[in-house]
Amino acid sequence: MIIWQADFYKHLSQENEQNTTWNLIICNQKSKIIHQASCQQSEANSNWLIKELDYLVKEYSPDIIKVFRPQCLSLFQLVGETLGVKIEGTRRTPILKQIIKEKYPNSIKLEQPPPQAIPESLWGDKWRFAAFKAGDFFDYFSDRPIPIKDLPKPLNPINLGVASNINIPGVVIYGGRQSMFLARWLANNQPVALNYIPTEINQSGGLILESGLVDRWVLLTFEDSEMAQAAQQYEQQKEESQGLHFLLIQPDDSGMTQTGIWLLKQEEI
Repeated sequence: MIIWQADFYKHLSQENEQNTTWNLIICNQKSKIIHQASCQQSEANSNWLIKELDYLVKEYSPDIIKVFRPQCLSLFQLVGETLGVKIEGTRRTPILKQIIKEKYPNSIKLEQPPPQAIPESLWGDKWRFAAFKAGDFFDYFSDRPIPIKDLPKPLNPINLGVASNINIPGVVIYGGRQSMFLARWLANNQPVALNYIPTEINQSGGLILESGLVDRWVLLTFEDSEMAQAAQQYEQQKEESQGLHFLLIQPDDSGMTQTGIWLLKQEEI
C-alpha cells in the first residue's frame, strides 16, 4: 500500500509580511519528500492543487493521502474526488510534521477550540482506570470479536520498543444500554488521546478526549481525591509506556463482551 502524507499551508515571509505564499509538501512513509511546490495566495485553491498532483497520482498511484491540517483538508478532498485517490484526515502524520518542523518551525501548531461536553444521552453507567501488559495487549484485543476496533499498527508496543512487562494504562467505560451508541459516537469522532486535566490538585479533575484533527471533549469529570490520585498514576504510567494508553467501552463489568477499543497516543498538532 502506498501512503503519502501531505500539507498545504500559508507561510508568511519574515522579510516581507506582504509576501504570503502557500507551500505544498508531500512525503512518503520512509521520510522521502515526493514533491514540493509553492504558489501565491491568490492561486491557493483546489485547481492549483489538482494540477500539481495530477501527474504524481497518475505516476505513482497512491492508495491514501493523509492530511493533518483542517484548513486544507477540504481542498485535498476535492483533489481526491477529481483524481480518484482516498484522502484521510488524521493527526497521525509524524513523518511529515518532522519534515515541516525542520523547514518551518512555527508552521505546525494548530488552534484548538475549547473542550465541549459530550451529549448527555451517551453517558455510561460507570467507569474506572485500568491497565494492560504491553506484551499481551495486541494479541488479546486483536482476536476478540469487538464490533468497533481501532488498533493502529504504528502504535503496536512492539513497534515502539515498549517492554512487554510495562503497563499500558487506560480507561474502561461501562456504557450499559448506551454502550453501542457511545462507541459509534467515538468512532465517528476519531479518538486520538485521553488526558487527565486537574481542576484542583489531588481533589478533582476531568478526562479530556482529543479527537479528529483539533477537537476536544470533556469525556468524564470527578470530584474525588482517590480518583484524582488514580488519574495522576494514569498519567505517570503513560510516560512509562511512551504515551500509549487505551479507551475501552463495555456494556457492563462482567468482562464477557466489549463494544469498542481504541489504542491511543498523544499527537502533536
